[in-house]
Amino acid sequence: MILPEEQELLHLESKQAALEDQVATAELMLETLKAESVRFQHYYYQTIGRLYVELDWLNLQIAKIQAGDELLNAALEAAQQQALKSAAELGAIEVQPTPVKITPELKQLFRQAAKLMHPDRATTDAERERRTGLMAQVNVAYAKGDQATIEKLMIEFGQDPEAIIGEDVASRLVKVIRRIAQLNRRLNEAQQEIATQKSGELFELMKTLSAAKKSGRGDLLADLAKHIQQQILQCKQELDLLKRRSSPVDVKWDN
Repeated sequence: MILPEEQELLHLESKQAALEDQVATAELMLETLKAESVRFQHYYYQTIGRLYVELDWLNLQIAKIQAGDELLNAALEAAQQQALKSAAELGAIEVQPTPVKITPELKQLFRQAAKLMHPDRATTDAERERRTGLMAQVNVAYAKGDQATIEKLMIEFGQDPEAIIGEDVASRLVKVIRRIAQLNRRLNEAQQEIATQKSGELFELMKTLSAAKKSGRGDLLADLAKHIQQQILQCKQELDLLKRRSSPVDVKWDN
């Protein structure tokens, strides 16, 4: 005869298995979206981004000539900012990351995390390995100034199913309950990340271009590239004309 606690354990283990499938599906969808976004972003900048860099640079040269000695001219400043932005997006120049500010609150939180989960407090090799992995994540979060992640790791440490030792029904119940809670949190996080990915401008552009191809409207990105190339040609012609006008004219004197 199955005891009530054993029956509950079977029910919860079944629920855990179903949740693990849901989490795996959500993780796969999320990673697929990320990979597709990276590929599309690379394609976009190779197709369009380089052209925008060239166009913005030409506009900057035109603005410089038109500004003359007025180096603080608004049009010149705007052209410079746009040229730098386009180049940065394409990876043509290196963008320095903003230095992380280590606040007293972050330091205090790190100390608390270290006291809680430091590997030296482990009593078994498996526990030491678990703590070492968690502390590595804490160190990365600290270097980034990511207080929220450290707080999350501390909470998860206290609720980690692997911290439960024992194979009796009671221990297994606690472990599966913690695992279900862990899976529910990750499923919610993954679903939120998927929603964020789908709400971004890049995803919307991907969706628009895909729909255009399916409806027979062709490659809108290629059409845009042609339009930018025409603008580049016009800018080159304008820049050449401005350079000729601003160059000194040789004067020949007749004897």
